[in-house]
Amino acid sequence: MSERGFRPLLPVGQVLVRGRSMEPHLHDGDRLVVRWDRAAVRAARPGTVAVVRLPGSRPLSVKRLAFREQDSWWVERDNPAEGVDSWQVGAVAEQDVLAVALFRLWPTPGRITAPPRAGGQAAE
Repeated sequence: MSERGFRPLLPVGQVLVRGRSMEPHLHDGDRLVVRWDRAAVRAARPGTVAVVRLPGSRPLSVKRLAFREQDSWWVERDNPAEGVDSWQVGAVAEQDVLAVALFRLWPTPGRITAPPRAGGQAAE
């Protein structure tokens, strides 16, 4: 999945989470159903989990969209002790946000929870 010219065949597919950067909300080995659709990416809101292409020769990554800048997204990991996000590599160009996660398929099917906001309230 790390090739620059990656193009999915279908608008909905699966991705496998690798690593610990999205713990405690997602874990290594989780399978997500994602939508590879530019309209879905354009409609994404802060807090959405997405598949992104980080700068450099890194593999595709699962990250949380934090906020939109002009033509880019600031992306973050849920686990500040693991992985790489915009704090290390800067904002991700809009065209490098490739898909949005719809839900977790395996091992526990369901909605992907959001990290708590400042003040202890959960993000929607």
